[in-house]
Amino acid sequence: MTRGHTITIEKSGRHVRVERDGLVLAESDRSLELRETGCPVRYYVPAEDVRLDLLTPSDTHTVCPFKGAASYWSLPDAPDLVWAYPDPKPGVAEIKDHYCFYDTEVA
Repeated sequence: MTRGHTITIEKSGRHVRVERDGLVLAESDRSLELRETGCPVRYYVPAEDVRLDLLTPSDTHTVCPFKGAASYWSLPDAPDLVWAYPDPKPGVAEIKDHYCFYDTEVA
């Protein structure tokens, strides 16, 4: 990490549910909690707990200098709602095969 920038990842231990318009997109008790300087806490849900059949891969790709290249998925009415790092940088390797959503409900 660069000076002053930190990322920590730990098992959440919380119930994470992602729902949009009454449709459950993900639900997990096994998510990872990622804390990054200057960003809100993000929950990364294991692929097995995500309804990938409901999501469409997007052409959008971004690069984070700390996490690597991100790929995105969409719903018909919600472009780029979900992202993941298929090949994350070594310092955040735990988030491989996990998906993150803009809207999450945590219990």
